[in-house]
Amino acid sequence: MLKLDRILEVVSELRRRLLRILYVLAPLFGFLVTFQLRPIRFTVAGVGLVAVYPYPNLFYNVTAQVFRLLVAWMLPAHVELLNVGVGDSVVVQMEIAALLTLIFGMPWIVHEVGAFLVPALRTNERALIRQIGIPATILFAVGTAIGFLYWTPLTFLLLFRYVAAMGLAPVLGVQDFISFALLYSFAFGVVFELPVFLYALTRLGVVRATYWRQHWRAAVIGSLVFGMIITPDNSGITMMLIATPMIALYFAGSWFANRWERASDPVRRRAVEA
Repeated sequence: MLKLDRILEVVSELRRRLLRILYVLAPLFGFLVTFQLRPIRFTVAGVGLVAVYPYPNLFYNVTAQVFRLLVAWMLPAHVELLNVGVGDSVVVQMEIAALLTLIFGMPWIVHEVGAFLVPALRTNERALIRQIGIPATILFAVGTAIGFLYWTPLTFLLLFRYVAAMGLAPVLGVQDFISFALLYSFAFGVVFELPVFLYALTRLGVVRATYWRQHWRAAVIGSLVFGMIITPDNSGITMMLIATPMIALYFAGSWFANRWERASDPVRRRAVEA
């Protein structure tokens, strides 16, 4: 009976945390699909400044503005986007809104998830989360930014050079474009978490650092498989573009894990001898 009460208590707490997350994310999502950001220019002490204010617009909303920015930044100028399906433009706006909601709401999500998990963690696990929390967030942000700003535009440029070499019309469906751009860029944020993942498992004593060094060949194959699965095309170019930094990050994480283990082993030996 006590176990059942404990399970019900955990489920109730989980429900409460999920509702608290929803209370923040739902209004944010609604704002993104119903308002646009309009610029307003003003002068302060002779300096021209620009600010933005929200204005209701169901069609040309924040997601539509972000979409146009993505097109201008990522696609070569000669590529033409086509609305192939009747509802493609609506689906695209929903996908962009979902991603932006996840990005802007991530601090609150992390806060609520942490508040739910911390009571069940041991002291060393809590200390580890505090130590790797900021680096993990920074690495995810850097990886996603690199994906959006550099790697995805470079990928589109390379792929459409093959299109030009074949003498084909450079056209692309809007749904294919946004799915590729969002998934590919977001994947880089996930990939950049790999060193933190390896380091954390070694710090917790789950996996020895020597394991990462001994199984580097499997890691290379796994990186290629991940690149093949995460990229929505079958060219092989995108697979290599995402697998290459993933392999480099694996070796970086293995090095940090090995460095920590070497530093901590003498301390552990002295503790055992004492």
